[in-house]
Amino acid sequence: MQRRAALWLLVVGWALAWICPRASGAAPAKRPNILWISVEDMSPDLGCYGDRYAVTPNIDRLASQGVRYTQVFANSPVCAPSRSALITGRYSTSIGTHQMRCQGVPPPSVKCFPEYLRAAGYYCTNNAKTDYQFAPPPTAWDANGAQAHWRGREPGQPFFAVFNLTITHESQVRSEAPALRRQLASLSGDERHDPARASLPPYYPDTPLVRKDWARYYDLISLMDRQVGELLKQLEADGLAEDTIVWFWSDHGRGLPRGKRWVYDSGTHVPLLIRVPEGLRAAALPAKPRDLRPGTVNGDLISFVDFAPTTLALAGVEAPEHFQGQAFLGRRPGPSRQFVFASRDRMDETYDLIRSVRDRQFRYVRNFMPHVPYSQNISYMDQMPTMREMRRLHAAGRLEGARAQYFRATKPVEELFDTAKDPYELRNLAGQPEYQDVLSRMRGALAEWMKKTGDVGLIPEPEFDELKRPGGEWRKTLEPRFVGSGKDVRILCDTPGASIAYRMGEGARWKVYGEPVRPTPGQTLHARASRIGFRDSAEVLYAPADRPEKKERKARLPERERTDWRQALDKTDLLERLQKLKAWDGQGAKALPHYFAALSDDHAPVRYWAVIGLHQGCSEPAMTERAKTALSRRLSDPSPAVRIGAAQALCDWGAETQALPVLVEALTNRSDTVRLYAATSLSRIGEKARPALPHLQAAAKDASEYVRRLANTALRALGQPVSDEQAAQLPTPSRS
Repeated sequence: MQRRAALWLLVVGWALAWICPRASGAAPAKRPNILWISVEDMSPDLGCYGDRYAVTPNIDRLASQGVRYTQVFANSPVCAPSRSALITGRYSTSIGTHQMRCQGVPPPSVKCFPEYLRAAGYYCTNNAKTDYQFAPPPTAWDANGAQAHWRGREPGQPFFAVFNLTITHESQVRSEAPALRRQLASLSGDERHDPARASLPPYYPDTPLVRKDWARYYDLISLMDRQVGELLKQLEADGLAEDTIVWFWSDHGRGLPRGKRWVYDSGTHVPLLIRVPEGLRAAALPAKPRDLRPGTVNGDLISFVDFAPTTLALAGVEAPEHFQGQAFLGRRPGPSRQFVFASRDRMDETYDLIRSVRDRQFRYVRNFMPHVPYSQNISYMDQMPTMREMRRLHAAGRLEGARAQYFRATKPVEELFDTAKDPYELRNLAGQPEYQDVLSRMRGALAEWMKKTGDVGLIPEPEFDELKRPGGEWRKTLEPRFVGSGKDVRILCDTPGASIAYRMGEGARWKVYGEPVRPTPGQTLHARASRIGFRDSAEVLYAPADRPEKKERKARLPERERTDWRQALDKTDLLERLQKLKAWDGQGAKALPHYFAALSDDHAPVRYWAVIGLHQGCSEPAMTERAKTALSRRLSDPSPAVRIGAAQALCDWGAETQALPVLVEALTNRSDTVRLYAATSLSRIGEKARPALPHLQAAAKDASEYVRRLANTALRALGQPVSDEQAAQLPTPSRS
C-alpha cells in the first residue's frame, strides 16, 4: 500500500509539474522561436501549390517539411490595410485604417501584437517594412529596420522575427533598375521563364507585352525563392531550425491587373506554409499534433486577422479579448471558419468601396459604388505595362468577352461566383434564380459582419478624418509618471491605451513596461509613452533619489481625452442608418423617396449617400429637376463631402455655373481628403471643369501627392500640359 501511495504521489507530482511548472518549481517548457517570412504581391503561384510554371525549390522543400494551407485569405487586396490587420489582429474597417495610406488613429485597446510577445520575454524584430497605416510605436519591436535580425537577442532568449521580402512587389515587374537587372541576369536557364510558355488568365489579352510581364513576375518569384533559401540556411547555421516554427506567406494576391486591389481570389487568396519541428508539435497543437506532420495539406478557411492570435498562442501568450481573429494553432484553436471577409476602399488617389465574403465554394461581392467603373485610373497601377496594354486595346475596340469585362461603364451592385466551377470569377450568378438561396445567405453573412465589426467604410473619408482627429490636430501621448512606495516603482500614463517603454540607463535596450521595476543605486530609469496614432511623449527620467508619487491618482483628463472616436460612434445609430439607406442601391425609382428623405438626416454621411443616390438614380426629367432643386440647397451643407457630392451632380445636370465654385473652394480646404474629394469630382466632370483650369493648375502643386495626381489627370483630360514626371505616370484617360 505504501509503495502504491508513493507511486501515486509521484505521478500526481509529475502531472502538476507539467501543468503548473511555476507552482511546482519545475522549469517551464522551452518556448519556441517563431520566424515569419512574408513576401509581397503574390498569389499561390508556387510549385508546391501545383504551378508547373513556377521554379521554387526552397519553398517547395519548406512545404514538404510542414503544412501547406490552401484556403488562406487577406482581409484587403493591398498592402497597407492588409498589414494593418496582420499587426493588430483587427479588421482595418473596424479600427479606421481601411483607406490606402491613411494616418490611422485606432481605438485605445489596439496595439501591435508583438508588444504582448515582448512583455512575455520574446525578442521581436522586423526587417524591414511596416506599412501599418500608422507609425509603429517604440514598444512594437526590439529592432526594426534593415539590420533587424534574431541574432541581436540575449543568449537563450526566444525570438519572433519577421523578414519582409519585397522582390516580388508590383513595381519590380516593370522596373528596369540596373541592380534588379543584374539579379535577373543571375538566374540560370532553368530558373528563367519563357513568355511563350506562360498560361495567362482569360481576362488578359494575349500579347507579347502581357506575356513578358507574366514571365517577369515568375522570374521575380525565382529570385524570392533564393532569398527564402538563404534565410532558412541562416536558421540552420545558427542551430535553431529544430527550435523555430517557420511561417511563409504573402501580403495579398499578385501585383498584376485584376489581382492586387481587387477582392476576388486573384487579389486575396495567398499562400501559407508553416513548418513546426517534430519536438514542438505536441505543444503547437496538443489536440492533434499529427496534423502538423511534414507534407500535410490543410483546407480550413483562414483569415489574416487569425495570424496574430495564432502566433501568440504558439508562444503561450494569452490573446486580448478585443482581437477579431481566432487562433488556428495552440492549446485552444477556434472552430473552423465558415466565412472569410475582404474589403476595398480608396486605392491611392482613387475611391471605390467594395466588401466581400467567401466560404469554401462561393464568393459574394457587394459594390457600394456601382456607378464607378472597375477601370478607374490609378496612376501607380497604370504604370504597369500590362495595364497600359489593356487600356490601349480597349480604346481601339479590340477587347471582347472576359477581356472586356474590366472596362464596363458600371459595376453590378452584387456579384456571386462559384469558385469551384469558375475559378477566375467571371460568371456573375447573382441574377440566376437557382442561386438566390446562396445569394441571400452570403448577403446576410456580409451584412452581419459589417454590423458586428462596426465597419466604418461608409463614412466619407473627410467626415471620418474629422471624427478621428478633430481639426486635423495630432494629439500627443502624455508623459509617463512614477508611482511607488518602497523600492518598487510603477510607471503610469494617463493617456488611455498608451504603452510604456522603459530602460535602465542611457544606451540600454528599451523594454515593454508591465510590472513594477526597481532601479538600483546609480541607475536612472528612463521612460516614454506612446499610443498608436498619437505623437509619442517626451522621455522622462527617474533616479532612486527622486521621490515618486506615493499613490495612484485618478487621471484628470478633458472630455476629448477620455473618449475616442470608436466609443463616440458606437453611441449613435449612424452605421445602422447607413446600411439601411445603402440597401436601396440598385432599386431604381423605388429608392428615390428614401434618398429625398435622407437629405435632411442629422448625420452628414447619410446625407452624402442620399446625394449620391439621387445623382445616380434620377433618370426621368421631372425627377431630375426635383433633385436639382433639392441638391442646390445642399451646396451650403455644413459637410464638405455633401457639398462636393451635390456640386458634382449639379455640374453633370448642367448647373455648373452654380456648382463649380463649390468645387473650386473645396480645392483649397485645409483638409487633404476634402481637397482629394474636390479633385476627384473635377476630374470626373470632364470639359465642364475648364473654368476651374487655374485652380487645377495650382492644385497640381499641392502638398498632397494624391491631390496632385488627380489635378494632373484632370488637366491632361482638358488637353493641358503637365510636368514630364507626371506625364510619365499618368495613363491615357479611360473612355469607359
